[in-house]
Amino acid sequence: MSTITDRLRQLVGGGAGADGPVQALWNGVVVAESERTVKVEGNHYFPPEDVRTECLQQSSHHTACPWKGTASYYDVVVVDGERNAAAAWSYPKPKAAAQQLKGHIAFWHGVKVKRSAAA
Repeated sequence: MSTITDRLRQLVGGGAGADGPVQALWNGVVVAESERTVKVEGNHYFPPEDVRTECLQQSSHHTACPWKGTASYYDVVVVDGERNAAAAWSYPKPKAAAQQLKGHIAFWHGVKVKRSAAA
């Protein structure tokens, strides 16, 4: 039987690192860009200092992951107040196995996450 640590090693891939920066875009607006993402289960988690926090508004939505903990969600809001509800999430108080994700922010629901053109 696999331990949580073994499972984490299987799930955690490389972040941006040597492959260059990763961007999160919604409606043509770059809401995050980083060379230091942490990639887990196919999602890039951006360090908070590399996210345009003015594009995020706290949501009341939360979910629970058995090994990462409780996720808090954000609406992504860009030009002209266009809102993408619960399109970003983070783990403010992750479980021990997911401490590397603490405060990092990931995106979905139409937010395109890709290598930046500079890469």
